Formats: sequence, structure tokens, C-alpha cells
Amino acid sequence: MTPGTLLQSGAIADLLTDTLGLEAAMANAVGSAITFVIVFVVLYLLGKATVVPFADRLLRGRDLDAHARKPVTKVVSILVVFVAVGAAFALAGYGSILTALATVGAAATLAIGFAMQDVLKNFVAGVFIFTEQPFRIDEWIEWDGNAGIVEDISLRVTRVRTFDNELLTVPNSQLTDGVVKNPVAKDKLRLKFLFGISYDDDIDKATEIIVEEAEDHPEIMDDPAPSVRLTELGDSSVGLQSRIWIENPSRADWVKTRGEYVTAVKRRFDEEDVTIPFPNRTIGGGLDVANVEGLAEPADD
Repeated sequence: MTPGTLLQSGAIADLLTDTLGLEAAMANAVGSAITFVIVFVVLYLLGKATVVPFADRLLRGRDLDAHARKPVTKVVSILVVFVAVGAAFALAGYGSILTALATVGAAATLAIGFAMQDVLKNFVAGVFIFTEQPFRIDEWIEWDGNAGIVEDISLRVTRVRTFDNELLTVPNSQLTDGVVKNPVAKDKLRLKFLFGISYDDDIDKATEIIVEEAEDHPEIMDDPAPSVRLTELGDSSVGLQSRIWIENPSRADWVKTRGEYVTAVKRRFDEEDVTIPFPNRTIGGGLDVANVEGLAEPADD
């Protein structure tokens, strides 16, 4: 008798009756349970060893990156478990495979509907992230006052490494319900910085210095060209906003480039006697004291 015939014919129950002397009803129940476990384990391991690697190779063949492959392979793994349970359910004598799949599906739907609402919400959000691709792994994103580099995207959560080396595990729904800024989604990034000069300084001269230092920096693009606009007349300074562009942006490149650029402009301002003022506050007023004669006491001789 082959293993397949053994599992399908109820021979396990007969074997238990003959060897252990169990009653027919008990032997059938135990035999079905053993059959269920054996079939499930075999099909699950077989699926993990063949179907999941095959799906991964197929996705790699279509030149999909890790961002796209990982959620799909997880879905395939879930389907392997689902099919293994259904097939084991049928071969154990609990009903046809279609009935088994329908039963498992109904039970799973009921459990998900009552106990996994948040998980489902995050799962759907993960699908949206996968299909719409607002960001990818290794990209810098900002949302709700947080910022960092995306390290992993799963069907439920996204893991982000902050610039302080903290790992944030973010439910996917938070990244689809709100606004997410992806500064590196395009091939260039515009940076802005406000330089304040004194009202007595020459605006044209300061503007020329700001533009020249931008043009001399190797990481700042010539096209689009750097520009300067007078955007603010403050209490103690005139605000000149510099707008520059960098290629292939990342958080490290952005901070480094802006720091070097601002430092170079400050040095030129010092050399050219362009003043960067700071706020001044003058406190005025007086103090009136009444009945001074009554408060003062003569000293005893």
C-alpha cells in the first residue's frame, strides 16, 4: 500500500484499531488528526522549498527590486499555508478540498473581521505602498515630524532608521493616511537658506557674494542656476533667500553641501565687510517711589 493510499483510505484508523485496540470511532478521529498533521507538514515544507523560491526567481527575472519582491513573496507564503490547510482538511476526511478551503476562508474572514481590523488596515496600506511606490527602501522620507531612511517595507509595517540611529516601526496606515515627503524621489533637490544682512549693507554686493559662492561649490548645480531673492524686511536685518540645486540628493549630501555653502558665504561676508546683524533689545522706563521720607529712618548718633 502506497503512502497516498494509506492517507486516503483510512488505513491509519485500521492500523490503530489492529495494533492499539482502539474503538472504531476513536481510531477514525485519531487517524484523521494524524493524516491532517502529516499532509499539512508535507505540503507546507514542499511549498516553502519549491513554490516560494520559484516565485522569488520569477520576480527577479522581471527585474523587480527588493521593495516589490518582498510583499509578493510573503503573499505566496500565506497562500502556501492556506492551500496546505485546505488539502490536509480534505485528505483527513473532513470534506472535499473546495469545502475545506471555503471553511478555512470563512473562519479566517470572521477572525480577521473581529480581531484584526487594524492589521487589515495596515495590510491594505502596505498594498498601496507596494503599488503606488511613494517611497522605496534606502530612501529618505519625512512624515508627522519624523524623518529617516527606509530600511524595510512589509505588508503591515515599515521600518525607518532615524538620523539619530533610532529604529522606528511605523504602521503602514500612518504613511498612507497622512502626508509623506520624499525629498529624494527625483534626481535633484532644491535647497533654500535665508541670509540676513544689515540695512546699511549693499544688497547687490551681498547678492553677488551669495551667487558666486554657490557657483564655486562643486556639488551645487549650474542648471538650474543659483538664485537670490529679497524675501524679508525684519526688525534688524534684510533677508536674502538663496535657492540652490543639488544632484542625486541624500540626507548626508544635503546637510554637508548646505553647511559648506553657508560657511563659505559667511567667510566672504566677513572679508567684504557685509554685516550679519543680530537682534537688539533696548529696555527703557523708570521707577517711581512714593513716601520716601516715611521709609527712611535717621541714623542714631
